[in-house]
Amino acid sequence: MNVIPLSYWDLGIAAGLVLLNALASLVLGLGLTRSLIIAGVRMTVQLALIGLVLVWLFSVQSPWWTLLVASVMLGMAGYEVYARQARRLRGFWAYGLGASSMVLSSVVVTLLALGALVQPEPWYDPRYAVPLLGMILGNTMTGVALGLDTLTTATVRDQAAVEARLALGHPRFDAMRVVVVPALRSGFIPIINSMAAAGVVALPGMMTGQILSGTPPEEAVKYQVLIMFLIAGATGAGVLMAVYGGVLRLTDGRHRLRLDRLKQADQSER
Repeated sequence: MNVIPLSYWDLGIAAGLVLLNALASLVLGLGLTRSLIIAGVRMTVQLALIGLVLVWLFSVQSPWWTLLVASVMLGMAGYEVYARQARRLRGFWAYGLGASSMVLSSVVVTLLALGALVQPEPWYDPRYAVPLLGMILGNTMTGVALGLDTLTTATVRDQAAVEARLALGHPRFDAMRVVVVPALRSGFIPIINSMAAAGVVALPGMMTGQILSGTPPEEAVKYQVLIMFLIAGATGAGVLMAVYGGVLRLTDGRHRLRLDRLKQADQSER
């Protein structure tokens, strides 16, 4: 493949664009300067470290080491969902609901891709398993985080409407529909937008990377379509499990609203 190497000077010029954004934030008083710089540094360090890990992981091709890396990715994704909630569920549910939804949806879809679609040899080859899981998990994480955040904040906001429905005898899933629909829409919209814009507004990252590395465009397109469908499937399943799991947690078997299972916003914000 005809790969054009990048120098550290090239990366430095690109990093200057982020610094310009940080400067604009400082001048305009947006309060995002520190966050932009920290995010840029964190991203660089994380990607550099994972690059070293992947070089070693690709050389050993161990299913156990691949499983360990996948477990770390899943654990960190669960924390990111937890950290993005303005109002969190109390106890282990604050982390466990989002994490379990992503594990079930992302892992099942990734195993489907490895075992029935891409079919690398061996099936757990980290050169395929880790990038596939990463792309699927990253997008599922966004959908689940948005869905749960919308569900909890909307439930507090529309408490009177939900309780009125419950008082009229509506079962909890029917009564909570007023907040479930916006939560599901919020979780689904990012992947819908991504699919709708792919190829017209933007060339997706995987396809662009393959083309830049020398892969024929038609082959890159097929892989990108496959990935987008896998991401859509995992995101949809993850959002559905997380939102309806949240409904079960925010109500009880007697069809009562249980906002006592939510932390106050000022207790959960960091």
